[in-house]
Amino acid sequence: MRILAENQIHLLDPSELMRPEPTFSDKNPSKFRDYSVDETDPLKERVRQTYRQMHLNQTVDFVKGRRNHWLKFNTIQMTVREALEKLNDLVDESDPDLDLPNIIHAFQAAERARAEFPQHDWLHLTALIHDLGKIMAFYGEPQWAVVGDTFAVGCRWGDSIVYRDESFVGNPDGANPAYNTKYGIYKPNCGVDNLLMSWGHDEYMYSVLKHNRTKLPDVACNIIRFHSFYPWHNGGDYKHLEAPKDEETKKWVLIFNRYDLYTKSEVVPDIEALWPYYQTLIDKYLPGVLEF
Repeated sequence: MRILAENQIHLLDPSELMRPEPTFSDKNPSKFRDYSVDETDPLKERVRQTYRQMHLNQTVDFVKGRRNHWLKFNTIQMTVREALEKLNDLVDESDPDLDLPNIIHAFQAAERARAEFPQHDWLHLTALIHDLGKIMAFYGEPQWAVVGDTFAVGCRWGDSIVYRDESFVGNPDGANPAYNTKYGIYKPNCGVDNLLMSWGHDEYMYSVLKHNRTKLPDVACNIIRFHSFYPWHNGGDYKHLEAPKDEETKKWVLIFNRYDLYTKSEVVPDIEALWPYYQTLIDKYLPGVLEF
């Protein structure tokens, strides 16, 4: 993580660079799916090395340790608006075409959700806050434990995980018979909500919502929790661990992802004009000062 100014962080999110969403904005997402290795290309190499560190270090023990650290919710207290405005100092280095603070992406995604489902105000707010867990980057968490596609730990890694064949070399869980089998520590069809997920902003923000007793519906919390679980909802992995109710979660995650990463464009929403509407949603579903 590279400090740019006193309060600004350039955050490399490899998952935002190369994901397989359908075309939904004025950008063609196909250009973002090149996971080829080119050591002469600084951006590709940063992406690969970020995933390398993630896949090397995200073990069952590591995840349990980060959960123990962060889920005390004693890092900082702030309102949703304050957290969103903090994301104004977080710029995602992973996009070679556009250099936008995360808060702009948040409003772009929210406005797309609002346009398609005007009746679902909970979805508008979900899109607005889905990346709020990235504030961990301001409090010492390395970027490979904040951003990127997530995966289940405690069982064999999914085949569709990016850089799967080489990136996990040296991860001790791969040599642990308790963790390296098809089911590992899980029972068949246990449900994705019972999986121990790699640590990142998705799992953290889901936990922040539950800790602060959000009035958002469960489906909204699950969208936030699993929106980066691409090996499951896009790659087709972990079906043997799905429960029947997970189909509903997957349906909404896939809907939400149309508004997520590839809504970014040069058209910047008028955030000040939009704040009054979104503040009413914050007051309805996630009011007051939150414990992060």
